[in-house]
Amino acid sequence: MMVKRRPDDVDDSPAGRLPQRFDPDAPLFVISTAARLAGMHPQTLRTYDRLGLVVPKRTAGRGRRYSQRDIEKLRLVQFLSQDEGINLIGVQHILRLQSEVERLQAQVVALKEEIRGLRTASTSRRVFVATSTGGIWVRTGRTLELMS
Repeated sequence: MMVKRRPDDVDDSPAGRLPQRFDPDAPLFVISTAARLAGMHPQTLRTYDRLGLVVPKRTAGRGRRYSQRDIEKLRLVQFLSQDEGINLIGVQHILRLQSEVERLQAQVVALKEEIRGLRTASTSRRVFVATSTGGIWVRTGRTLELMS
């Protein structure tokens, strides 16, 4: 059942006045709309899907649903293949490398956060490390001391 909102049901909270965030990965567009937004023929989108260049989400009935990110990727594929003259195998390699760079950048951000957390951790935490020569190192806060 759909509930209609009355004008007096307006959310006046600070959060209610903020614009809605748009999820660029939300599968919103059917193939005809995605093709029009990307400036391509729907058959081209089907070909790119078969080749694994731009793989949209699927509905329960197996219909394709493209996200805004998918449409941006379609435009990139079109630019690389038509304007830059790169064949589709080359485009696949470029997209794979771009995806790897994005994954690594996210990993760097996570590691920086972890390092920042370790640096601000309590100095009372101690970590003991035994060396192969029988020595024991103790890390307290930011210092590393040899115990024996």
